Amino acid sequence: MVHNMKTITVGKLTLNIGAGKEQKNLDKAIKVIQDITKMTPVKTTSTKRIAGWGIRLGLPIGCKLTLRKTQIPELLKRLLVSKDNVLSAKCFDNNGNISFGIPEYIDIPGTNYDPKIGIMGLQASITLVRPGFRIKLRKLNKTKIGKTHRISKKDAIDFMKLNYNVKIKEEVEAEEDDD
Repeated sequence: MVHNMKTITVGKLTLNIGAGKEQKNLDKAIKVIQDITKMTPVKTTSTKRIAGWGIRLGLPIGCKLTLRKTQIPELLKRLLVSKDNVLSAKCFDNNGNISFGIPEYIDIPGTNYDPKIGIMGLQASITLVRPGFRIKLRKLNKTKIGKTHRISKKDAIDFMKLNYNVKIKEEVEAEEDDD
């Protein structure tokens, strides 16, 4: 029996595509995210100048979309199916975050290939939370989350295995070696 304050949920799902300085690529990236989610993403701009890449301050270089609560479960399942429900242990960090890339958007079920876009990949980042995590985000009296209440890498892996039937790449390879 898990205590109510120890239950883990998905706090947010963020989709991100970096397009670089080419405006055509940025328009294609926005179209990809719109096709996947039926929502309009936000453009991200550069925060510094990188002369070697031809990037100047304030130049739009990508787009992102953050989904919360009821919008997450169906899309997250589709994203995980595109990865064959297998993630590497490297995708998990020690703070309850999971991040993985999808090399081609057409791998996601329910999306069709658009010849105007071509082949484009995206990054998905999942943030796991527990009740009480608001204390680190609130405006007044911010506080750190205690060590026993943080979400460890093992907790995140167990949550994904239990709720989304995700297999960990290292474990899958070990099973294949045993056969």
